[in-house]
Amino acid sequence: MDRNDPARYPCRMKNGDHLFLVDGSGYIFRAYHALPPLTRKSDGLPVGAVAGFCNMLWKLMQNARDTDVGEPPTHFAVIFDYSSQTFRKDLYPEYKANRSAPPEDLIPQFGLIREATRAFDLPCIEMEGYEADDIIATYARLATEAGGETTIISSDKDLMQLVNGSVSLYDPMKDKEINVPEVIEKWGVPPEKMIDLQALMGDSVDNIPGVPGIGQKTAAQLLEEYGDLDTLLARASEIKQNKRRETLIENRDKALLSRELVRLKNDIVDIDPLDTMTLQPPNGPKLISFLKAMEFTTLTRRVADVTGTDAAQIEAAHVAVASVAEAHGPDLDVAPSASAPDAAAASAPAQNAPGVMTPADLVAFRKTEARASAIDPAAAIAIRDIATLRAWIAAARDTGLVAFNTQTTSLDPMRAELAGFSLALEPGKAAYVPLAHKSGAGDLLGGGTVEGQIPVREALAELRTLLEDRAVLKIAQDLKFDLVVMQRHGIDIAPFDDTMLMSYALDAGMAASHSIDSLAQRWLDYTPMTLKDVCGSGKSAVSFDMVEIDKATAYGAEDAEIVLRLWRVFKPRLAQDGLVSVYERLERPLTPVLARMEQRGISIDRQILSRLSGDLAQGAAALEDEIQTLAGEKFNVGSPKQLGEILFDKLGIPGGTKTKTGQWATSAQILEELAAEGHEMPRKIVDWRQLTKLKSTYTDALPGFINPQTHRVHTSYAMAATTTGRLSSSDPNLQNIPVRTAEGRKIRTAFIAEPGNLLISADYSQIELRVLAHIADIPQLRQAFADGIDIHTMTASEMFGVPLENMPGEVRRRAKAINFGIIYGISAFGLANQLSIPREEAGAYIKKYFERFPGIRDYMEATKAAARENGYVETIFGRCVNYPEIRASNPSIRAFNERAAINAPIQGSAADIIRRAMTRIEDALQSAGLTQTQMLLQVHDELIFEAPELEVEAAIPVIRTVMENAAMPAVAMKVPLHVDARAARNWDEAH
Repeated sequence: MDRNDPARYPCRMKNGDHLFLVDGSGYIFRAYHALPPLTRKSDGLPVGAVAGFCNMLWKLMQNARDTDVGEPPTHFAVIFDYSSQTFRKDLYPEYKANRSAPPEDLIPQFGLIREATRAFDLPCIEMEGYEADDIIATYARLATEAGGETTIISSDKDLMQLVNGSVSLYDPMKDKEINVPEVIEKWGVPPEKMIDLQALMGDSVDNIPGVPGIGQKTAAQLLEEYGDLDTLLARASEIKQNKRRETLIENRDKALLSRELVRLKNDIVDIDPLDTMTLQPPNGPKLISFLKAMEFTTLTRRVADVTGTDAAQIEAAHVAVASVAEAHGPDLDVAPSASAPDAAAASAPAQNAPGVMTPADLVAFRKTEARASAIDPAAAIAIRDIATLRAWIAAARDTGLVAFNTQTTSLDPMRAELAGFSLALEPGKAAYVPLAHKSGAGDLLGGGTVEGQIPVREALAELRTLLEDRAVLKIAQDLKFDLVVMQRHGIDIAPFDDTMLMSYALDAGMAASHSIDSLAQRWLDYTPMTLKDVCGSGKSAVSFDMVEIDKATAYGAEDAEIVLRLWRVFKPRLAQDGLVSVYERLERPLTPVLARMEQRGISIDRQILSRLSGDLAQGAAALEDEIQTLAGEKFNVGSPKQLGEILFDKLGIPGGTKTKTGQWATSAQILEELAAEGHEMPRKIVDWRQLTKLKSTYTDALPGFINPQTHRVHTSYAMAATTTGRLSSSDPNLQNIPVRTAEGRKIRTAFIAEPGNLLISADYSQIELRVLAHIADIPQLRQAFADGIDIHTMTASEMFGVPLENMPGEVRRRAKAINFGIIYGISAFGLANQLSIPREEAGAYIKKYFERFPGIRDYMEATKAAARENGYVETIFGRCVNYPEIRASNPSIRAFNERAAINAPIQGSAADIIRRAMTRIEDALQSAGLTQTQMLLQVHDELIFEAPELEVEAAIPVIRTVMENAAMPAVAMKVPLHVDARAARNWDEAH
């Protein structure tokens, strides 16, 4: 009989009813692992998981009906995942991408378990496009709205976000109920914060990126302090710990994406009504018929006893067994049937693709090939004598390529000592060459060098012949690090390919990370060892030269082999996707340029920083006194909680809002709004925060980055960290030094030239607006740039009807804010805050702007439409920036991606232009005989050089010419690029 038949299922869920929802997919794996392998005697069919599932479900139902134990269920259902392709995959294709296929003997049991559920006369619910957890979330909400209670049979942390006064979890394996206190005890946060907690932590099992380096405890502490994820991200700049602050700022998008991935969808439509879940007495004959088909004699007897059924009179049911190809479910991430290239690859030799192939064919073949043979770190060899090393180098020359990577004592390439290096020639053939490993035993210094290692100088002499051989391609992951390390030993590396940069060119915006671990999981379905695995963590961690050689060999050789396999997949993909020129002209040539810049570093003046630190401390102390005077009491100005109580409870300032924890919100935006309304104390708080941040982040921290050997500061540039091609810097981050305040500009005065030299600052003028004028083909902007008219003055004149001559500074400032705001998709609310004007006035400005420059709106709409259709946008040089969430159902995520897609071609093109300039400038300076002028830093649209005073006058026009013509010959800009360049003793004066 149909479960929707009202004659049989008349019961509508009502106040006081109790719904049981079994996480069926979780039950499957618990059942499978809880019992030893079991096969049906008659034909050998694997049925262990089915047996475990049936026993667990029977026990659960019997216990649930026992009124002495608890409130029995009135409604009951088992929920399954339908398939691995859900809306989350649409949001983020790498979601659960690292899950391995289920055991072979489990595959035929998926369908049988669903049949078992129906035999229990229970609803077996699954929906295409959704996970079981989403279905559970929707039913839990519906039950709550009906006045009922819900018990979810699962211990999955993803479901703990649902726990509240009417929803609980029950772990049948531990016989433990999970309510709000249990969630707090385990995770440190209440259920309503589990989504934000998981967004910060990420989840390696489901391949949810999270924020790197943020674990459970840290995430819980941050949420306790800031209330929620939005507040935390908005106030991330206030965090005192440098690394944590920068990590949160740089990975903001990952956190927001992760939140959408972990947030359960509780509003699924077209779902079976709760009424169909009314729990009925067990149907003995129906269940026994299935159990006899599975040959579960013990459970058959128990069911017969409880239901009063004569099992002997019941015939076994005919239960069809699905083949692997017919099976489906999350539980089953079975790859589709191999295409012709894949099938051919299965039997083809490892190094040779079959026949004549298109790039797409070759990509398919290489993807199959990369996974065809297992990576076995234990099979790697340690090369411990010079003869063997020479043999490997000779083999590399014969092959014409070699994967290479270094193992060092530090992640700072300017301080790292070489412990050894790795080579891989082909899948299954990789080795590690230990050079300076030390014994952990012996004296207090850790013992001496381990015997059986090639002397460093002798090994590097042989290695040089390989790394500098132009006939052998060197393949590495993040080669810039290896390049800096080897160049410190006087060895260059050329030619080379870099798998990290290949992945970045191919999948910017798609891949959560371009690290070797992420790429190995995604493309090779392989989880490599981590540095913590070999070196340990925390206080017990050791440097790599203290790792046992056997363990170092497995780790180092594994890295090299992974890189080689990745390269074989990525190389043809560049051709298939039309991105060869992006990689070979924008990414790869910049690597040695940045390596040299990092090695050069820049000088800073400790005394200037010390004086500035003292000035900032005094200024902050004075502001603190003024703030406490205004407050009428002493309090911790750095405490958001105490500050909120002073502002809104004691002083009664209107306009305050509270976080979910009930604490007053005191973000920079809120304080700025209050200051704009004329409140004195919020303005002083903003100023105090700025001063203390400058002191802790720069004046106090920068001296600690001075290299003891070079006496200079060496920042590290990340080439694959942003989606648009912009570089980022770290240790220290020199791209976030503020320049809009006098105090921020003073910090730049500490960056100085060596005696006899000057610093040259060469800065593109309004490059993003020029790129916009080129891409969107805006006649007014093009003409203004061609005539050399100040673009902000021109915009002010167009917008407000004010003559160009004697333009008031305030009017120009408003036009400037609109010009730059439009590029970043600013809203009326944002512009109103920036200009301290009513939102209606800001909205009118934006409307008028689009009326005066209709081509800009046309560009924005066309770009959004193209991004929605293609899933990506392109720079003028062909760089692809992917936005897989551009079609997200969540309006905020969709809007964020649309704004980013509008800005990416502009910001990305500007980034590409400066990349092209950087790869040409050194040769241009050399050709001009300016051999002592060196490029030191790149900061957004600015390049910093150090030059002897005698070369400065000649160097500036060379630098300007290269930068202004960097787009040529690939792109003929419709507007001229302009570079401002000047020289001075320190960075601030040169800017």
